[in-house]
Amino acid sequence: MPKISVVIPALNEEGILPGTLSALSRADPEVEILVVDGGSTDQTEVVCRPFSIRFLKVSRGRGRQMNAGAAEARGDILWFLHADTRVTSRALRRLREAVADPRIVGGAFRFAVDSPRRRYRWLEKGVWLRSRLLCLPYGDQGVFARRDIFESLGGFPDWPLMEDIGFVKALRQAGRFVVLEEPIFTSARRWEERGFVATTARNLALLGLFALGKDPRSLSR
Repeated sequence: MPKISVVIPALNEEGILPGTLSALSRADPEVEILVVDGGSTDQTEVVCRPFSIRFLKVSRGRGRQMNAGAAEARGDILWFLHADTRVTSRALRRLREAVADPRIVGGAFRFAVDSPRRRYRWLEKGVWLRSRLLCLPYGDQGVFARRDIFESLGGFPDWPLMEDIGFVKALRQAGRFVVLEEPIFTSARRWEERGFVATTARNLALLGLFALGKDPRSLSR
């Protein structure tokens, strides 16, 4: 059975990380967990101490943080989760079942929002269509990859945003890529804090501009 290492990039996540780490620990206590901090000024490191994890500090940048975590991880399978993503034991089982097939180089999960509000069901349907039709999941869908494939691709591009899409595109070219039907749950905090319509429109606009060839550094500015 291949060993799974979970890499979580973090920046000022004292409020959400304990729930994420608790869910992971309950789902499978055997997985290795690495939290890679990008320069938090809150109590992110302190709230991680009660958990059996490895805590790393690197310079800020989600792609850079995930690459640093991957370099320190000991697992055969690298699973990249956002700090506000909650997983279940069923998701771990589906991941293990998927990587038992040597043809699969990587994949992601079905997107779900941890909120009962109806508007998020429409958002989930839209993400499901994008994932199925374009085979283009985002980082909040828990992208995973075999270590040897990850290393051969050079990891995530060092971009200020869209690093997840850049990596997924490269991973799809390396072999069979799957989007599993099992959901993992993302916090609704971004949409609640910034506005549902504004956040969704912003994400779509950024994706569209990136697809048209706009440089991620320009998009970040």
